[in-house]
Amino acid sequence: MKIAAAAYPLDFFASFDAYAAKVTEWVARAAAEGAQLLVFPEYGAMELGSLGGRDVAADLEACLHEVARWKPQVDALHADLAAQHGLHILGASGPVFLPGQPRPVNRATFYGPSGILGHQDKQIMTRFERETWFVDPGQGLALFDTPLGRIGVVICYDSEFPLLSRALVEAGAEILLAPSCTDTFRGFTRVKVGAMARALENQCIVVHSPTVGLCDFCPAVDENVGSAAIYGPPDIGFPEDGIFAQTPLNEPGWAFAEVSLDAVTEVRRNGGVLNSLHWAEQDQRVEQGVQRA
Repeated sequence: MKIAAAAYPLDFFASFDAYAAKVTEWVARAAAEGAQLLVFPEYGAMELGSLGGRDVAADLEACLHEVARWKPQVDALHADLAAQHGLHILGASGPVFLPGQPRPVNRATFYGPSGILGHQDKQIMTRFERETWFVDPGQGLALFDTPLGRIGVVICYDSEFPLLSRALVEAGAEILLAPSCTDTFRGFTRVKVGAMARALENQCIVVHSPTVGLCDFCPAVDENVGSAAIYGPPDIGFPEDGIFAQTPLNEPGWAFAEVSLDAVTEVRRNGGVLNSLHWAEQDQRVEQGVQRA
């Protein structure tokens, strides 16, 4: 299959139609290249805060509510595009206020040709999310069993915690999607290293989609550093450096890569190393305790 990972810039819009035109153009461009699975970044939906005007977009709390109120229209747009082009899309994540809960979760919704397949809420919040923005963690992990394969989502900081990805892989995941939003090269590197490590230890495909560029109207996402990429384990049947494709740093656009789930199955069965198979041996060693030298 062909996968597309977006290095996605945030824009100011005067209307929802303008936002819809942008997303439609991005999806059409990827579809024209033959992509079957499209991944948009964490907090890419924050550009919708501009629909409330600059004062709303500049207010950390008001912007959360403004973005969240457009969720039904965003869902309808993405579901229509997925059906129109016959592909799967992980939409850009954004705040969602759940009934009875005063604070939002950070939710990425997954769309297929038949409609909404489900969603994944971020599990582990960054310091900014928990100390300043007060965005709550979601409950539980989701595995999407699709015609393209079994897919899990680890949103940004989640990709830096290996047990989350491991739980998805042990449930059957062959592809992990890692949308991100980072405001420094250090932050981007942390997610990149985490994503590449998850591909190595789980012998799977990991798709990294970041926000890129400056956003002068929304302080929560004012600076965005990243490069979109598709990773695999650096092993037999995969690129020697584990990188299928990546975009230039901070340049908007799609990273495209042809990947094979047969290669995932084979490397887990007969790779140069067998990280995924040997994962449980860690428990045996840890149970023996740490000896002080």
